[in-house]
Amino acid sequence: MVSQHLLTITIFFPLAGVLALFFVNSEKSQLIKLVGFLTTVATFAFSLFLYFRFDAAAPGFQFREYAVWIAGLNISYFVGIDGISLLLIVLTTFLTPLALLGTWNSIHKRIREYTMMILLLEIGMVGVFASLDLFLFYIFWEAMLIPMYFIIGIWGGQDRVYAAVKFFLFTLFGSLLMLVAIIALGVYASTLPGGYFTTNLLQLYGVAPRMALTLQTWMFLAFTLSFAIKVPLFPFHTWLPDAHVQAPTAGSVLLAGVLLKMGTYGLIRFSLPLFPHAAFTFVPLLGILAVIGIIYGALVAMVQTDLKKLVAYSSVSHLGFVVLGIFSMTEEGIQGAVIQMINHGLSTGALFLIVGMLYDRAHTRMIADFGGVAKLMPVFATIFMIVSLSSIGLPGLNGFVGEFLILLGSFKSTFLGTYAYATFAASGVILAAVYLLWAYQRVIFGPVREGGLYGGHTLSDLNVKEVVSLSAILVFIVWIGVYPQTFLSKSGPVAKQLVQGLEFVRSGGQIRTAELPANNLPYGH
Repeated sequence: MVSQHLLTITIFFPLAGVLALFFVNSEKSQLIKLVGFLTTVATFAFSLFLYFRFDAAAPGFQFREYAVWIAGLNISYFVGIDGISLLLIVLTTFLTPLALLGTWNSIHKRIREYTMMILLLEIGMVGVFASLDLFLFYIFWEAMLIPMYFIIGIWGGQDRVYAAVKFFLFTLFGSLLMLVAIIALGVYASTLPGGYFTTNLLQLYGVAPRMALTLQTWMFLAFTLSFAIKVPLFPFHTWLPDAHVQAPTAGSVLLAGVLLKMGTYGLIRFSLPLFPHAAFTFVPLLGILAVIGIIYGALVAMVQTDLKKLVAYSSVSHLGFVVLGIFSMTEEGIQGAVIQMINHGLSTGALFLIVGMLYDRAHTRMIADFGGVAKLMPVFATIFMIVSLSSIGLPGLNGFVGEFLILLGSFKSTFLGTYAYATFAASGVILAAVYLLWAYQRVIFGPVREGGLYGGHTLSDLNVKEVVSLSAILVFIVWIGVYPQTFLSKSGPVAKQLVQGLEFVRSGGQIRTAELPANNLPYGH
């Protein structure tokens, strides 16, 4: 029974923690934190069952569950995962308990409600990656906005309300465009001979690529704009620094580690396989925007005086690499994009934890307020260095693997058609070294501040909970850097199938049927 519904249990298990918290006295803060943490650990355990039972060699989506939801419109509760969504679900369930553990003493008001919001957010995040019905995907996509809005708006910094509203409006605007496109796609399916309105993704994989180019272009723009805002891709990035800086540390970790990946995941899962002809048309533009984002994000990060804002702008740069890899439309590029999504979640999630831990002690994030921290916090300084090097892309650590594959795929790409994209993108690696190492040097080295006071406070090294949360991330930073095949083997068949389908369509091939593809993957041919 459990194995048959393992994916649904993984999605909704945090709800059990939410219900349990209703019966916990709001003044028992330690018990509230423990219930939230153990709930997220159990959810991670369920996701590990998915990981170890997943057969990368088997075609199609696995752990599928189907139930009729709105029969008149052929809308269903339809979930399932492939290698890409599997990795992102495990990343989500891995980061959530670490975000709670690493910020154990950071929240001091409405702790019960805060923990509930984190658990509800986890449901939405996992649900997005598991949905195989477009309407269900949209529900999870929108549902995720609500707890993040409250996390930023209630427990954030001084300008938290402004940042929360900006985050909500930007994302909602893109979401509404996507909703219109989902409805239009279902209506189009109903106009085909023997057709009917459907939001079943696997059926639409056989329908959407056959649309006329004009209609396909509008659909592609609606979906892709929604995802570009979420990534965020330049020039739709302006909501991100405010949201990151104002969000509490756990909110920033999950925002950078998971929520941004929903945009890049959407490009792979929906934009490319549903609208391939339109995607071919916009490859040059999206490639240029990705490269601009890589360089722009790095340059702006370089001049930041606030350490948290520096890390926020680094996300614009790193996610530019992911978008470039996706639109290289090569197996190496897409594999690199997927592993870089994981890498960014780990490295940038750890950086936000590190900034939060420093802020909890000094109550300032201004780089100029620090110096000589290594002498007072040697463990902190060591971990900060390793994580910074992983974010830069040092060989032997996780960031190198993703950036190497993305640049290789971009050089090889016949869709991009020029080496210029990869050449300019490579400068982002150099710029990352500049802004991260320069920030590290100013914060960690130099003389200790007079009296050992930072922002009027003394600094103590990391406690056990903080060391455990960061060390867990370091394990995977090194693991992926040394032996990435453990994870690439899960997503490899999906990337290969997608690229073969895109090549098939570009060569003039036609989708064989408007019915469910025989192998339940894009482009059954």
